[in-house]
Amino acid sequence: MTVSAFLSVSPEVDGSMAPEIAEAIAALEGFDVEYETTPMGTILEGNDVADVFAAARAAHEAVEADRVGTFIKIDDKRTSDDPAGAKVDAVEQHLGREASSREP
Repeated sequence: MTVSAFLSVSPEVDGSMAPEIAEAIAALEGFDVEYETTPMGTILEGNDVADVFAAARAAHEAVEADRVGTFIKIDDKRTSDDPAGAKVDAVEQHLGREASSREP
């Protein structure tokens, strides 16, 4: 099974959120998940939905702000072991190119 998720942790702070977001990202290190941070959130991938939920909770709790909003969207692909990147590969195959406007 492959579980992929989109995680966005948003502390309510004055100024830059970067220091608090860095704490949330650092909290992911203690879990059996792979992750990639984007400007809008972090993509998580794991083999078990419990690991993904635990990692998301740790990221949420790592933020020390008076108010924290966390959004998580999970794709629990229970009948396949394909990695999350296979979804992008399939789209790129149909496009006939990379699914990005950025230069490789």
